[in-house]
Amino acid sequence: MPVSQRYWCEFAWIDGQVRADVWLTVDGGRFTEVTLDAAPDGIRLYGLTLPGLANAHSHAFHRALRGRVEPGHESGSFWTWRDAMYGVADSLDPDTYFALARAVYAEMALAGVTCVGEFHYLHHGPGGTPYDDPNAMGAALMSAAAEAGIRITLLDTCYLTSTVDGQPLRGPQRRFGDGSAAGWAERVSAVRPAGPGALIGAAVHSVRAVPDAELPVVMEWAAGKPVHVHVSEQPAENKASLVHYGRTPTAVLADAGVLGPTTTAVHATHLTDADRAALGDSGTAVCLCPTTERDLADGLGPAAALADAGSPLCLGSDSHAVIDLFEEARGMELHERLRTGHRGLFPAAALVRAATIGGHAALGWSDAGTIAPGARADLVTVALDSVRTTGCRPPEAVFAATAADVRHVLVDGRPVVRDGVHQLVPDVARALGDAIAAVLP
Repeated sequence: MPVSQRYWCEFAWIDGQVRADVWLTVDGGRFTEVTLDAAPDGIRLYGLTLPGLANAHSHAFHRALRGRVEPGHESGSFWTWRDAMYGVADSLDPDTYFALARAVYAEMALAGVTCVGEFHYLHHGPGGTPYDDPNAMGAALMSAAAEAGIRITLLDTCYLTSTVDGQPLRGPQRRFGDGSAAGWAERVSAVRPAGPGALIGAAVHSVRAVPDAELPVVMEWAAGKPVHVHVSEQPAENKASLVHYGRTPTAVLADAGVLGPTTTAVHATHLTDADRAALGDSGTAVCLCPTTERDLADGLGPAAALADAGSPLCLGSDSHAVIDLFEEARGMELHERLRTGHRGLFPAAALVRAATIGGHAALGWSDAGTIAPGARADLVTVALDSVRTTGCRPPEAVFAATAADVRHVLVDGRPVVRDGVHQLVPDVARALGDAIAAVLP
């Protein structure tokens, strides 16, 4: 258990605003005292100190594809990228997945991420044959997060069919399936959190992958737990749902009882007005993944309209084309500027909230994401004197800072990054290179 420690922050994000000269006392992994207008004392954190960042949507193995699937002379799409992703999925086993995820989660820690939501559907061995431990892949992910020094919510994913009309899983997809929602529930019931830094939640991959009749089984198992679901990432998904069900994916989920305050819709890019109202009225959160959505040409998610409808917003790096929650946060605002031709729809406070308390809440960590007595002692200190941030007023640094500006990271009171160096995985770049080389030619 971390010992009592005192930190002095040059600037700290407290209650939605930046305050100067803040003392923070940490004991037992939690903040026990927050004192404003204090003289320097204890460990000095120069720059802007934020609550820990939450990456609410991750597929760790997708990181192997960064820089390898850019279209050349021929055009590409989400669907051509997906074929390459399946190739990586087919190459992994528990050992190689652990090594890759450990390096990816360490990269996240360097970027200020203190908690990740892993949308986990790569469950079984080649051809769909279960491992001796049917949850070996999930256990590898939880161990990887622990060794990288961050918390994890393992969103164990139900994935049953390859198309909305119920075609069977094919090729590498067979590794994802449990036959039925009842089979998925039986397997996931045996998953145990790997220590106090892990939670178990659930996910519905999409209406493409889970028929409507199976959805209530998932929700019955997941009662009270976080539930995440891909929603309307692609227009083709909407079209197939309308053909098969006569309803949009959001309407299918609503009718099956999936929407609600413990549920997070991921992407929610191509929605009708009725879809947005259904999400907002039910209190369903929405996880936006701007860097992936633009990398895969998914489209611009309607962030402002979703917030206006009542959906809490959070952020994820999804395919890890970039791991930078500051870039994801800026994407909320900048994508709205592109859509509307107006600036200032999301002020800095709204971006920070989505990257911190919003993401932690969506992952089931209601006691994290804020600097306040009793909260988990997660801190991210960002330099204000880099070539990117020099000249910025501290409250607006979120519009300029990048992952490269993160200097210090504390997770549950434990220093994980000091002066930009990971304390548990000293050479993260080499760890990434070795792990990717093991699964790709």
